[in-house]
Amino acid sequence: MFNRRKHEEDVRREGRLPPGQSLTLKFPVLHYGPVPSFNPETWNFRVWGEVEAERRWTWDEFQQLPRTKIVMDIHCVTRWSKFDTEWEGVSVRTLVDEGFIRLKDTARYVIQHAEYGFTANLPLEVVLAENFLLATHFNGEPLTPEHGYPLRGVVGYIRGREDLKTPYFWKGAKWLRGLEFAAEDRLGFWEQAGYHNDADVWKEERFAR
Repeated sequence: MFNRRKHEEDVRREGRLPPGQSLTLKFPVLHYGPVPSFNPETWNFRVWGEVEAERRWTWDEFQQLPRTKIVMDIHCVTRWSKFDTEWEGVSVRTLVDEGFIRLKDTARYVIQHAEYGFTANLPLEVVLAENFLLATHFNGEPLTPEHGYPLRGVVGYIRGREDLKTPYFWKGAKWLRGLEFAAEDRLGFWEQAGYHNDADVWKEERFAR
């Protein structure tokens, strides 16, 4: 408890603790519905919508895509924050820059599609930023099933990068199966339930009403 409090004071002094948040040394598990099963033989990841050509990768093919590691602070709308977490996976920016995904000029938003029909929406500029990742690993280990194995979207705060928007952690979907690039925004699962569409952690945008 003493170490947690000291660490919390340290990150508060550094300006890294958003309003209304508290530091946790654990990694709480929060999601709606059961944990889905994973079959690598049938799993695939699809990209469609406002793109020049639809893409689909098998699990083996997805693991061959360029890899990225980032260290971020993550902030949950339920008021816990976890600092200096390391994530590894695939950067959407890299997929676009290297031609794996070719966007149309009309692409403005991204809808993350996950198991059970769950969706999460973000502006394209956030998905293409350095603090958004299609993650397969957390702190050097494959994701656990409860935290989104085999693939989840993650978004957080990179220390010293105040130029990057930081949404709450729910804006990265667990058990991700595809990205739909769209010309118009569509509310995701939690946004339809009353959560704030922008979800900026520094502005404490938790609820729409």
